[in-house]
Amino acid sequence: MNDLRTALTIVLASLVLLVTGCATTPRPHDTYRPTMPPADVSAELANGSIYQAHGDVRLFEDVKARRIGDVITVVLKESTSASKSAKTTADKNQETAIASPTILGAIPTFNAPGLIPLDSNRNNTLEANLSGTRAFEGEADSSQSNSLSGSITVTIADVLPNGNLVVRGEKWLTLNQGEEFIQISGMVRPQDISTANTIASTQIADARITYSGKGFLSESNQMGWLARFFNHPVWPF
Repeated sequence: MNDLRTALTIVLASLVLLVTGCATTPRPHDTYRPTMPPADVSAELANGSIYQAHGDVRLFEDVKARRIGDVITVVLKESTSASKSAKTTADKNQETAIASPTILGAIPTFNAPGLIPLDSNRNNTLEANLSGTRAFEGEADSSQSNSLSGSITVTIADVLPNGNLVVRGEKWLTLNQGEEFIQISGMVRPQDISTANTIASTQIADARITYSGKGFLSESNQMGWLARFFNHPVWPF
């Protein structure tokens, strides 16, 4: 009996630790890396005593970010809205009546004792009636909208052989009793970067944008672990 109680306690404790472990919001990591094209194999640079190839100054170009480590400001202008509705209605009514036939000017009748109600003097005919009604109605409606605005400054993580830039970065804000963070990664074209060294988030290809938080305020908006357990799809009720 004690062994059974100990095993049950261990199972319940493991379940509590497993579910409560999902209640906290861990620090996210960017696991969405864009696919990189094969890099070109270039010859070794021959740097001189005065001019260095990796630190050149271009007199006829602006100061927009273009090299690994340069910073660029992403202006967040995300707004999405989606809605879907469906409705189906089907009705079908069927009624069939068969009149009793007439033979030699008379309607044939027969006595069927034992039928319900019991009436040995009841005369029955061949008349029959059949009717049926079927109806089906289904309706569904779904809508969702999201909006995100602001800005975040990221760095260039890589320069692809075709000239596109891979940007990646994050911003963390500690506000009173909690933290908020924004993470973003993706690819941008140098032509889309403005003269102010900014680019709209809608112009980032393969964009991965995460906005969330952790701490007391964020956890207060989350469903408790026991409620999530009962709302899990595995729960049969």
